[in-house]
Amino acid sequence: MAGVFFYNGDWHEECPKVLGPMDHSFWMASTVFDGARSFQGMAPDLDKHCARLGRSAKALGYNPTLETGEVFELCKQAVRKLPKESELYIRPMYFARDGFIDPEPDSAEFILAVYDSPLPEASGFSAHFASERRPARDMAPTDAKASCLYPNSGRAVAAARRAGFDNAILMDANNNVAEFATSNLWTVKDSVAFTPAANGCFLAGITRARVKILAEAAGIEVQETFMSREDVMTADEIFNSGNFGKVMPVTRIENRDLQPGPVTRKLRNMYMEFARDSQLF
Repeated sequence: MAGVFFYNGDWHEECPKVLGPMDHSFWMASTVFDGARSFQGMAPDLDKHCARLGRSAKALGYNPTLETGEVFELCKQAVRKLPKESELYIRPMYFARDGFIDPEPDSAEFILAVYDSPLPEASGFSAHFASERRPARDMAPTDAKASCLYPNSGRAVAAARRAGFDNAILMDANNNVAEFATSNLWTVKDSVAFTPAANGCFLAGITRARVKILAEAAGIEVQETFMSREDVMTADEIFNSGNFGKVMPVTRIENRDLQPGPVTRKLRNMYMEFARDSQLF
């Protein structure tokens, strides 16, 4: 896997080994990260991902060591070190060295990984409803993109794959639809786009916000709402939004097959057009 890494003021071509058993983030999972994309020299909303990293760090009690603009410039430098045609995952992170239950705020350290990660095909994916749920905001640091939130999503994905699906849909603590295990969820009914209301139990993503802006610019009505399982099962179209694959259709939900619909196709095309305006070089 081709990639570059920035840590402690230096660039590396091999993944640096930085944690040990006495480091807080090793044993208390107090790492925060963000994920952006670069492909064909484009990096849509990279600045927003860098800004969210700082917010996530503060939400976990860290004192970030870099300003948003500094993180942004390091990410751009990393992308430029790799071939322009690369499809890359951009992952800036903070981790803590010290602390007992809570991390020592000034022990936070920054590290950046940028590496080959091909965009998935937009042919679609299957999903089912998971038994796992998203935690309420008073149960976990849901206001941060924190690594400690992901093992439960990982369990949901593993169970989905065992059942013959690609992904899982998680409900929230009140039995409302929250999101896919790996991305935000959208449905379309009678040409109106719906997405679960941001109630603090899941990360309302940067790509989600961009899709909403693009939809409204195209005259597509968007409603953020509380959504039931039935709402999903009876939708005309289902798609996701997320950094890893951007906008992708669902082609099977439980035992129901679907085709990529016109709203999904339009929004994916609009997103890719928007991305072309975010050239780094």
